[in-house]
Amino acid sequence: MSKGPADAPQKYLRTKEAAPIVGLCARTLEKHRTYGTGPKYRKVGGRVLYDIDDLHAWIELGARTSTSDTNATYVPPAKPHAARAPAYAGKSR
Repeated sequence: MSKGPADAPQKYLRTKEAAPIVGLCARTLEKHRTYGTGPKYRKVGGRVLYDIDDLHAWIELGARTSTSDTNATYVPPAKPHAARAPAYAGKSR
């Protein structure tokens, strides 16, 4: 007996379903999307969909073997630090 569409594994996830896979809350994943620092996503109609393979690939970008690993890729935070934002350029305290 073959599996029907209802039994098929889900390949694309919405934000709330994708967030636990990468260990973040949905709002943080939305911020990553806004700043362009998160995993690849697709827009279908008005919906945002994440491919499970893209989520796992994004997680792998942060893989390290030690704290001094020089070959590691940097995964930025969801929101750039305010001091580095363009609005604060040239201002001093």
